[in-house]
Amino acid sequence: MTIEGFLNLNKPAGMTSHDCVGRVRRLLKIKRVGHGGTLDPAVTGVLPIALGKATRLLQFLQPGKAYRGTIRFGLTTATDDLEGEILSARSVPELSLETVQAALPNFMGNISQFPPNYSAVQVGGKRLYDLARQGKTVEVAARNVEVFRLEILDWRAGDFPELDLDIACGPGTYIRSIARDLGAMLNVGGTLAALKRTASSGFSIEQSLSFADLEMQLEAGTFSPLLPSEVLGHLEAIVLPPEYVKRWFQGQRLPISEIMTEINIDLKIEKNSLFSSSAASQVYDESGKFLGIGQVVESDTNIILAPQIVF
Repeated sequence: MTIEGFLNLNKPAGMTSHDCVGRVRRLLKIKRVGHGGTLDPAVTGVLPIALGKATRLLQFLQPGKAYRGTIRFGLTTATDDLEGEILSARSVPELSLETVQAALPNFMGNISQFPPNYSAVQVGGKRLYDLARQGKTVEVAARNVEVFRLEILDWRAGDFPELDLDIACGPGTYIRSIARDLGAMLNVGGTLAALKRTASSGFSIEQSLSFADLEMQLEAGTFSPLLPSEVLGHLEAIVLPPEYVKRWFQGQRLPISEIMTEINIDLKIEKNSLFSSSAASQVYDESGKFLGIGQVVESDTNIILAPQIVF
């Protein structure tokens, strides 16, 4: 049986994203498996998994992510989480929630941050965590990232106070860096004590499957991967009339003026809005079968739908 589509995996702690891909390969007995958005081994939660030909669609997933994290104050580590060597530890019972609240706006919106020394960021073709394990210190440029939401969920006072946050952010944002930098701004130190990804690329934790869930569904014969239409809803959808489907599979560019049938008008597809957005679009036949990804571009004489991914 051919398996094509997506799996919303709830990644357990202790496994790398690559480990998860390998286990999915073995369970589903397929070779083509990929993931979207790497998670550190200690992090749990949503890991989008692409199956079969859907691996070619990973680049078109939504970029946004959301996390539920815990920051522990008074502690700093080499990795900016509890996995690394403790660099400093001091009791800070005087730290108040009000003081933390006043500092949080500095981490909202477009911000600049340095990635953790132990991270997958590459410098000179080598990952920072490999260089750090070799005892090498390299200079890494700060990166501009975007944080959309930073909401306090809970506060636990004590010698090493803890703050629970709900965070929504753009790609490339390190929550460990936020924990480290917030602690530094407050002059008490801080590290990430726990992290769960609650949403990624349109996948949510509520609909995710654990490995136990997946194994149970496979044994019962009820597992069904998510279809591209369930995952790519943020992209415009174009329906091809029957006479253009063969030309699509041949890789031909199709004039938008000829494929703007009534069914596309019903879907509120307007060639001007498609062209102005210059974004990728889903492409289907009239039965609802997914045909791939196309882009509306301007040629010398026309506006056309150019195939990007033919499924």
